[in-house]
Amino acid sequence: MKKKKSRKVYNIIGVIALLGIVSMLYFLFWPVGKTDKAAYILIDQDDTKDSVFNKLEPVVSPTALKTIKFLSSMTSYGDHIRTGRYEVGKEGAFTTFRHIKNGIQAPLMLTIPSVRTIDRLSEEIGKRMMFSGEELLDSLQDESVCKRYGFTKETIPCMFIANTYDLFWNTSITNFLNRMKKEYDRFWSAARKEKAKTIGLTPEEVTTLASIVEEETANDDEKPMVAGMYMNRLNTDMLLQADPTVKFALKDFEAKRIYNSMLAVDNPYNTYKYKGLPPGPIRIPSVVGIDAVLNHTHHDYLYMCAKEDFSGTHNFAKTYTEHQANAAKYVKALNERGIR
Repeated sequence: MKKKKSRKVYNIIGVIALLGIVSMLYFLFWPVGKTDKAAYILIDQDDTKDSVFNKLEPVVSPTALKTIKFLSSMTSYGDHIRTGRYEVGKEGAFTTFRHIKNGIQAPLMLTIPSVRTIDRLSEEIGKRMMFSGEELLDSLQDESVCKRYGFTKETIPCMFIANTYDLFWNTSITNFLNRMKKEYDRFWSAARKEKAKTIGLTPEEVTTLASIVEEETANDDEKPMVAGMYMNRLNTDMLLQADPTVKFALKDFEAKRIYNSMLAVDNPYNTYKYKGLPPGPIRIPSVVGIDAVLNHTHHDYLYMCAKEDFSGTHNFAKTYTEHQANAAKYVKALNERGIR
């Protein structure tokens, strides 16, 4: 009878121990998220242990938060908080806390936007990174920083290739710019450099011309034609007379029409006044735009004018007389629509 009672007690203790182990494993390793979707928290240099817990509270279950707090109390986490972007939800409390404690981040996918100005570029990137847009802009307007990467303040936009990159949120500005230069060097392969050399342009000049082409047309199929027209003008020492460069010089990007009074602006970006390419890009061009310049269509056109059907494409002309006829049709269409 005593042996049976002892066995029964041992069985009960075993069940209790097993339940305890199962519960512990559940608390430590069951996904912590309140939903099935992954969430992310951003921990910056101003965060404390309590503020980290506050950021976790909306996205993890109450039980998981208690477990994470317990785990943190067993370590010196409060003295060694690591900044970063951390995924929360799919892993258990133990793994989640280990990632946060050891700085094991979830990378973000950062897309370099095709925007017109360096301040807008800085603003958009600053929205996604730990550093601010103002801090990035200060660096990009610093001549010594630009020179370090082989650019000027006018050509530094060339370093940003409009692609998507995986980065850590807490990447420093210096490391971010180093990464962009690395991607620039990778993009400008020997093959692309050879094509640029063949058409008589540097990579920076190709990018600058591509930015004009991109402003002229959103139609990818037409971009090599537009690029070819501007190459013809460059090769015959003509003024480029690109309307988008006037808008850039005036910083009037909403202008629907270009008037003679606008063409008089004394600015190196005004290609109605200054020959050759402007000092730098007037936007961050797409890869398609850059390749359209490198592989531009060879033709005899020297002029182009937006089509009167407002399709976003252009009528091309070899002579100024033909161009005037095309321009008259477009102006008539603008007037009929009341576009000023």
